[in-house]
Amino acid sequence: MSREITIYDIAASLKISPATVSRALNNHDAINNNTKALIHAKAEEMGYRSNKFASNLRRQKTNTIGVIVPRLNSTLMSAVLAGMEKVANESGYNLLISQSLESFKKEISNVKTMFNSRVDGLLVSVSYDTEGFEHFKPFIKKNIPLIFFDRTFDDSDCMSIVIDNVKGGYDATKHLLEQGCKNILHITGNLKRNVYAGRLKGYMQALEENGKKFHGENVFVTDLSPEAGRTIAHQIKTTNANVDGIFVSNDFCAVACMSELKKLGYSIPSDIAIVGFNNDPLTEVVEPSLSTIHYPGKEMGEVAAKSMINHLNGLMNIGHTNYIVLESELIIRNSSTKQTSSTSKT
Repeated sequence: MSREITIYDIAASLKISPATVSRALNNHDAINNNTKALIHAKAEEMGYRSNKFASNLRRQKTNTIGVIVPRLNSTLMSAVLAGMEKVANESGYNLLISQSLESFKKEISNVKTMFNSRVDGLLVSVSYDTEGFEHFKPFIKKNIPLIFFDRTFDDSDCMSIVIDNVKGGYDATKHLLEQGCKNILHITGNLKRNVYAGRLKGYMQALEENGKKFHGENVFVTDLSPEAGRTIAHQIKTTNANVDGIFVSNDFCAVACMSELKKLGYSIPSDIAIVGFNNDPLTEVVEPSLSTIHYPGKEMGEVAAKSMINHLNGLMNIGHTNYIVLESELIIRNSSTKQTSSTSKT
């Protein structure tokens, strides 16, 4: 492999000082334009590549922000990352992105890699089965800023950016009750995660406020996969459960459950009304279209990146803001409108 060209090679070729080459390549005002043009041309001719990483390390800054998400093939996380990329690029920062694949063990490995990569800050949505905060302690000890988004830690002193999951669960369940549903199932994920615990709490609040008794057997804790949705559809059929409404904490699981129920002879929403969560694009193309809770993913990404960059640039102190809560919205479509008087909200 050929040796990297350095500023010393350029200086020797032009018979000028390395300091002059360095200043010219960094467009320093002390170097006249003709000399800059000469040095830039020679650098290009020789195949010189600037080592921004080494330069940034000397300044104790890499202009790189680490991001760890549960999965990259998630519509929600794609929207979040798009928001982060937009803000980071506009501010001269790069993102170093990795996925935990919903594995605590992989998340620990990702966190170590980010630390060793000397990222200036870290943005994290924790995995499905993450246990404890210990693997983030090296960042705390080094005063490297941490921001959690979507899936967060309730007992962390780090800044968190979330939606009001309790309100989302409440709105979805209340809507089903308003459609006349009397026996509503809730399909959810790991209740150790704030997002699913919040949505369950909202579901329970809506039942209580409407005089409906909460039944623990109506809550199904799953991995929210399409297979989980199909399995529950068959359980409804085989047990002859008098279910007339389902609130699911994930659109993909909701769509799979709805499709399987249709195959099993149920009419949606006449027999069973269904509401999902996240407002993934598939919710508008399935038949019937799926009612859901809109999740502002792009906005969340923008807010997370702006908060981190403003902190790094000394414009704000994220230690003074524990929580930022973004608004979600119930979107009513055909999968849940049992009453013809109901109107669609988009």
